[in-house]
Amino acid sequence: MREIIFDTETTGLDPASGDRLVEIGCIELFNRVPTGRTFHAYYNPQRSMPAAAEAVHGLSDVFLRDKPLFSAGVEELLDFLEDSHLVAHNARFDFGFLNHELRLCGLPEVGMHRMIDTVAIARQLHPGAKHSLDALCSRYGIDRSHRIKHGALLDAELLAQLYIELTGGRQIGLGLAQQEEKGTVQVELAAIVAVRPVRPARVFQASAVELERHAAFVATLEKPLWLEEA
Repeated sequence: MREIIFDTETTGLDPASGDRLVEIGCIELFNRVPTGRTFHAYYNPQRSMPAAAEAVHGLSDVFLRDKPLFSAGVEELLDFLEDSHLVAHNARFDFGFLNHELRLCGLPEVGMHRMIDTVAIARQLHPGAKHSLDALCSRYGIDRSHRIKHGALLDAELLAQLYIELTGGRQIGLGLAQQEEKGTVQVELAAIVAVRPVRPARVFQASAVELERHAAFVATLEKPLWLEEA
């Protein structure tokens, strides 16, 4: 099962008020295991960056002004996403901005049936607790010491680790069910089968030269045990 963990950075909180997407980071998982494939891009939002937003992610007008428009790289992004389920933290926020940019390009939106929200999963598993990415990383012992500011790819990498923990941890393929006092989250994990090429059996046979050298060596031994009579 292929899934994409993704995160976005934006100029603000509401695309309907003119806020735009400025960064997206994606991590590919297959059967809950990172494959090493990623997608990362910055976009020129064609508007100024509010100071409050820049304080969160550090992306300034100067940094973004020479970056491509979202429309220039949208096909590459869609090729990476394919038709996979998309996992995000507070996913309606990220889906809202992604679909807003797709609408501006005249392209179909990403269906909400593809959305997996890790906040919703965390609320089921840990009702009443804090569900921010930072709080959940602390709960599951995920190192975020290198996270000084928000960054889409960095946050997607942290979220990938968190999603694996929320859906059964590293014990892939065991069909674990995680029990909680106020409900049950059933997690079905597919087994990973390593496919290896069939190789012909190796022939381990001494050559004539090797046999000759071995006989010469044995002849130098004084009363070898295997030649003594029982």
